Amino acid sequence: MTRTDTPFPDAQLHFGVFFQGVNHWTIWSDPQSGSQIDPANFTKVARTAERGLFDAFFLGEGLRLREVDGLIHDLDVAGRPDAITQLAALAAVTERIGLVSTSNTTFNEPADLARRLSGLDLLSEGRAGWNVVTTDNAWTGANFRRGGYLDHADRYRRAEEFLTLAREIWDAWEGETPGRVVHRGPQFDVDFTPTLPRSAQGHPVIFQAGDSGEGRDFAARNADVIFSAHGNDFDDALTFAQDVRRRLRAFGRPEDDLRILPGTEIIIGATEEEALEKKRWIRLQQVTPATALNIAGQLWNLDLTGRDADGPLPKEDPAVTGNDGSFGARRVADPRAVVAEWRQKAEAEGWSLRETVIALGPQRGHVGTPSGLADKFAHWVRHGAVDGFNVTPYLIPDGLDDIVDLLIPELQERGVYRTAYEGTTLRDHLGLREPLSRRSSSAPGPTRRAG
Repeated sequence: MTRTDTPFPDAQLHFGVFFQGVNHWTIWSDPQSGSQIDPANFTKVARTAERGLFDAFFLGEGLRLREVDGLIHDLDVAGRPDAITQLAALAAVTERIGLVSTSNTTFNEPADLARRLSGLDLLSEGRAGWNVVTTDNAWTGANFRRGGYLDHADRYRRAEEFLTLAREIWDAWEGETPGRVVHRGPQFDVDFTPTLPRSAQGHPVIFQAGDSGEGRDFAARNADVIFSAHGNDFDDALTFAQDVRRRLRAFGRPEDDLRILPGTEIIIGATEEEALEKKRWIRLQQVTPATALNIAGQLWNLDLTGRDADGPLPKEDPAVTGNDGSFGARRVADPRAVVAEWRQKAEAEGWSLRETVIALGPQRGHVGTPSGLADKFAHWVRHGAVDGFNVTPYLIPDGLDDIVDLLIPELQERGVYRTAYEGTTLRDHLGLREPLSRRSSSAPGPTRRAG
């Protein structure tokens, strides 16, 4: 294929790393699996990512241990550090990699969070990012005075005003003089004088991960980067990217104004056969019998504890209710139709319940050789399906080593990945324009081709 056949022949691939701390995608049982709350493991992952010239280290937030039907979800790790505190520590032991905090707008307050993010941005010399999320569960709300949770639409209304106010605070400091921010809105009533000037990148970079129509519109109006779950299939990823670009144009932004980074897992083998065998081993470690029963139980809406995960699927029909009361449940419009499909395929293939969950349950990731994956990713980014990936290692702290040592050199050989950091801030790494609130609609700036 020639350059003229490629829509974005100079596009560069961007990588972030997502230190999850929770979820079954991390292999907890492997002897090499390290603690998810040991600062040394955060440091090792961040430094490995920086050695691989990753754009960002991304840390999730957990204000409360996860629950299912009112009980602690004991398949998760118990504990998570405060994201901004941990990232501030990492700023001291890294030099270039961006540091992105997930901080929710439902149970924080804008003046306080804007100030804390400003502190991280200054401390890291312009490497901070904020993954703006809302929180939808009552069990997290129980930590706070008002309790409960907000309806979906109300969460986004609060988030929009929250972010607008945070930007007013960041913009209020001009030169060496702080300005006063007086905000009167439906959600917030604030009179605040900023205590910190802007950083080298102006504002923390804004990330967003909503996949609903409201979430995509929120990102198209406000964000610099959007995470997505559309990173496994090229056509699906391209459809998502085209939809996001259409929304950007509708809100008066250039269609290259938002970086699209699906979350993914990358499994590498010396040969295709070795990579597939490695994938099978990883899935068996990730989807333990207890995890298989939990995932299937969410679909059936039944407690399957004590069942044989290596036996057949449950004979019962799924219980259909309006409120599952659990985190991350499989929210499907017609669970009975999904169960019927699972039964049909399990019978045809001779799969056990666990094998069915592995084959038909939540899917993610790319599997192959370094050369094959490099060709694949170059095609994806140069045809506009993604701008890169937010990588979830299946092993902490050493799960990035194969990517950094084997895949990135292949990407660099194809001219699709940087060979050195060309800037000092996270905004530089991502090739982003000035913050939205500090530019005119015609302001020039980097484009998708920027590395």
